[in-house]
Amino acid sequence: MKNTIKIERARYNLSQQELADKLGITRQSIYAIEAGKFIPSTLLALKMAKLFNAKVEEIFSLEEKDNND
Repeated sequence: MKNTIKIERARYNLSQQELADKLGITRQSIYAIEAGKFIPSTLLALKMAKLFNAKVEEIFSLEEKDNND
């Protein structure tokens, strides 16, 4: 799964720690999500979308390998 969290953070001038604090998670979790090592829960993805005033699909998208069942 790809995401644009790092780009959105830059648009809003937020550090990983600041974003983590706003979402109630750890900075390490933000790092892992940005690196594609952790897929957030639906609730967390919705919170991120709301914070960035975007749709979940604008922030997270499937990669070709994700489409193979």
